Amino acid sequence: MGKRKTISAIDVGTTKVCTLIAEVDDAGRMRIAGVGRVPSKGMHKGMVVNINEAKQTIRDSVKKAEQSSGYRIDSAYVGVTGRNVSGQNNRGVVAVTRNDRLVRPDDLRRVLMNAQSVKMPSEQKLLHIIPRSYAVDGQDGVQNPVGMHGFKLDAETHVITAGVSSVQNLVKCIRGVGVDVEDLVFEALASSEAVLTEDDKQAGVILADIGGGTTDISVFKDGSIWHTAVVPVAGYQMTRDIAIGLGLPFDVAEEMKKKYGTALPVYEGKADGNDSIAQNGHNISYQGLCDIIRARMEEILRLIVLELPRGEQDTLVPGGLVLTGGSANLAGIDVLGRDILKMPVRVGAPLNIYGISDQLTDPTYSTAVGLLLWGAKPKSTVRTPSESFSTRIVGLVSRIRGLFGKQVPS
Repeated sequence: MGKRKTISAIDVGTTKVCTLIAEVDDAGRMRIAGVGRVPSKGMHKGMVVNINEAKQTIRDSVKKAEQSSGYRIDSAYVGVTGRNVSGQNNRGVVAVTRNDRLVRPDDLRRVLMNAQSVKMPSEQKLLHIIPRSYAVDGQDGVQNPVGMHGFKLDAETHVITAGVSSVQNLVKCIRGVGVDVEDLVFEALASSEAVLTEDDKQAGVILADIGGGTTDISVFKDGSIWHTAVVPVAGYQMTRDIAIGLGLPFDVAEEMKKKYGTALPVYEGKADGNDSIAQNGHNISYQGLCDIIRARMEEILRLIVLELPRGEQDTLVPGGLVLTGGSANLAGIDVLGRDILKMPVRVGAPLNIYGISDQLTDPTYSTAVGLLLWGAKPKSTVRTPSESFSTRIVGLVSRIRGLFGKQVPS
């Protein structure tokens, strides 16, 4: 049996912190060995607002994962989100100056460096530069230009940036519990590794990870990333609406939402005809609860689709919308999405998980599982047509990160 290595992932969310430990064999097969999930503190809308509280919940989550697996975590892949994360498409162009006019891997690195030179505010940090496609002497749609002859190499890329201070605060919390940061990954990209197939990405699809504090959006087309965004509205705001609208403590409102809430039309009512529901001594109207949930969920769904050019949904994302994240567990959310958006909508959960897998085949764990998959991919430096989306990104970003030197991981 080949030697096994371990990789770890930490998803620091607004409502939960989830740490996973996995074993990876020589063939790249991954088995989940440990899980540590605790309620989150010190976080708001995906960003650290209290370092001491955030650090403590991360420490508790890491400890649980270590105890359940028997492994110690030295470094981990960490998810990043927040309203200061943004993405944009950009192009880079370089000349192939060698006498033989042969494109080599060094030319790829140069063109990607050129493509990342976008105007970026000083408070923003480069998180990812993801190659989408290449062109050689104006010939578009080239997947792997290495070995081709030409005078000019173009690269179309998707550049994702994040707020410097929010990244530094998150890294400080992780390192404060004795864990180094292996890499920082935008959470919507991580979730896509766990939930979407290559066919999904090729056809065109929107992935929306509806978490506690943010909804992280990634749009794929022709096998690569097309757009990314963060909407600062998610499950926390829905629970807050319920608490205010029905006069409930926040914790009770959260329990009511999970136990009784549905996004389906509420007029069908409960089977027994009794509209009153109770939790911890609080009685409320079932229809009133569902009315609030439906209104907020409609808003979130419409905000997701507003990220696409108007009128281009059918041609850009024929695969429709895939919902994941903890709030995607809300009953009837896919039906509501199809009704109001008039497009295919489904709920996505992590695929092909082995080991401690029963609890992980849930949309709640899409980001954490995706971070592990991101880390488990081979660190190839040159993209070939057979390589997966993640393999291409990890290798190229690793090379670029090496050119910058290790400051804050990116």
